[in-house]
Amino acid sequence: MSATTVLVVDDSPIDRRLAGALLSKRGYAVTYASDGKDALGKIRATRPDAVVTDLMMPEMTGLELVEAVRKEHPSVPVILMTAHGSEETAINALRMGASSYVPKRRLSADLADTVAAVIEIAQDVGRISSVDPLEAERVEFELGPDMSRLGDIVGQLEGQLVQIGICDETGVLQVGVALREAIVNAVVHGNLEVSSALLEQGGSAFSDAIEGRKKAQPYASRRARVVAKYLPNQVEYVVSDDGPGFDPSTLPDPTDISNLERASGRGLMLIRMFMDEVVFNDRGNEIRMIKRKPVA
Repeated sequence: MSATTVLVVDDSPIDRRLAGALLSKRGYAVTYASDGKDALGKIRATRPDAVVTDLMMPEMTGLELVEAVRKEHPSVPVILMTAHGSEETAINALRMGASSYVPKRRLSADLADTVAAVIEIAQDVGRISSVDPLEAERVEFELGPDMSRLGDIVGQLEGQLVQIGICDETGVLQVGVALREAIVNAVVHGNLEVSSALLEQGGSAFSDAIEGRKKAQPYASRRARVVAKYLPNQVEYVVSDDGPGFDPSTLPDPTDISNLERASGRGLMLIRMFMDEVVFNDRGNEIRMIKRKPVA
């Protein structure tokens, strides 16, 4: 089996090689491009499994590259590397079709994991679900603290979305990213009650807390539920958990572009970007997300 390939695009040789080294260490076959124009030519010649790109570049910017990739290669995910001052461009790129983002100051901590998650989601975009969503109308999944079934659940939901034709391949990938973020939030922050503030501290504190609580009560016995409700022109997803809940008003404002550079709150930012409607219940242990078919 050939290695999974990632194209890294950045006009800075230092940043380009740093990102490439982080991905090579994870086992990816990494190729490089110095700007969007160079990258598009390489994608046309040899389709990569994912593209990781800077935003501010000569010849063709990262935003223009995202637009071109969505038009020509809609199943290829694009992950942004954001820097202070590029937040507004990054928001526009996410709206145009980028799948996720990683602040440059957190490349070492987050790039490889983000790329791995997005590639896994992208590989399921063309999946045909064993459940006909329009016949079933409602599909439900449940999972505990062990998230080994996460990829299968998101893949099933993506396959159902493809079958009802709500959005294009890029849109399906973005919905998959949003669903993964919502489910992980339900398990980690909801059921296991692991604070996202640990992310800001860096190091292994966050992952250590997760592993510890997976085996401790009452956390280990809690469950997260994912419900999909299908209509001809929209799908509603409800993700809930057994945790104590929280006050949603305490979350970072997803409309404030300065929050793009924060380690915490990234998941909600992506969810609000990729879904058409997002609402929490009063207790804060349930999120309802709606994706609508665009009006022709």
